[in-house]
Amino acid sequence: MKTSLAGLALALALTTTGSATLAADGPIRIGTVLSVTGPLAYLGDPAAKTLDLWVDRLNAAGGVLGRKLELVSYDDVGEASKANGLVKRLIDNDHVDVVIGSHSTGATMAMVPVVENAHMPLISPAGGAIIIDPVKKWVFKTPPTDRMAAERVYGHMKAKGITKVALLCETSGFGQSARKEAQAVAAGFGVSIVADEAFAPKDTDMVAQLTKIRDAAPQAVFVLGTNPAAAIVTKNYRQVGLTQPLYQAHSVTSQEYVDLAGAAAEGVVAPALPVVVFDDLPSSDPQYPRLADYVGAYRAKFGQDPAAYGASALDALLLYVDAVGRAGTTDRTAVRDALEKTSGFVTTASMVSLSATDHLGLKADTFRMIEVRGGKWHLAP
Repeated sequence: MKTSLAGLALALALTTTGSATLAADGPIRIGTVLSVTGPLAYLGDPAAKTLDLWVDRLNAAGGVLGRKLELVSYDDVGEASKANGLVKRLIDNDHVDVVIGSHSTGATMAMVPVVENAHMPLISPAGGAIIIDPVKKWVFKTPPTDRMAAERVYGHMKAKGITKVALLCETSGFGQSARKEAQAVAAGFGVSIVADEAFAPKDTDMVAQLTKIRDAAPQAVFVLGTNPAAAIVTKNYRQVGLTQPLYQAHSVTSQEYVDLAGAAAEGVVAPALPVVVFDDLPSSDPQYPRLADYVGAYRAKFGQDPAAYGASALDALLLYVDAVGRAGTTDRTAVRDALEKTSGFVTTASMVSLSATDHLGLKADTFRMIEVRGGKWHLAP
């Protein structure tokens, strides 16, 4: 697949450059807090690579409002406790114009009070519904929520006649937020939760929890967690003799999960962003043109497929650049207001329309249901 600067980067630059009278006033500084190293590096590394790639493309095409973009990036090493201090540094010391991050719901929530107090736009690529529900004036989010993930999973189960489900949830910020949402929407799909167990992100054996789940005789099991623990759950699942359908959360829809879980991952079903199964999408899919440009550029640069976490970070950057173009300035208040007026903007995930009461602008069907077949993620039947 061939890509060029005549593609998305140039189109974005041309639509956001505005009048030639807008003279350069130093670079537009994009602050990021990502888990580039540590246990959540599988989230942060593709995001960092994606942002580097797209900022270079935009700058090569002329920048935004006649100004170059500059990334100012910090690594929270997968520890939510570090995010608060890092975002303060971005605002007070680095004087960034916007903050993108973190992929961790816990880290994002640690940053929320800081950005709200500083009147700094924050666009998070994390999954938790709590990030934007209730709405926070300066906080936006790009991927569908954990609530939407639960709705898609339960919808898939309902179509297969599954009504008795066991939950196995991580004790992380994401896991607990996802558990709350999975519990809240279950009844609406006719689902009864017959077991509700937990595991810690650093646990290395979940046989005890899975044995209790087996004894509860559910028709399916829904795991809400992150790697590597979620992959260990998958291996243990087969070891204790569970044969019921196994559903995972959108948080593990990467090749890393499949590689970690090995043969035990075969048949696992999960909700995912369309980028995960790009090669299965027909060219008529509404997201195909946007994804074709991104996937082609990422493969050409890094020699590998992009992950959902990179796509969510790209969407944050795309939304910000679009808002700056419509505002004609990087003034924080003007950009925040422009973000809130985003209408029909196509990201890698879906068509996004935001408002004063909706800082996400997506529906549950943004997620595609996928499953592992032959060691790869594919669209689920």
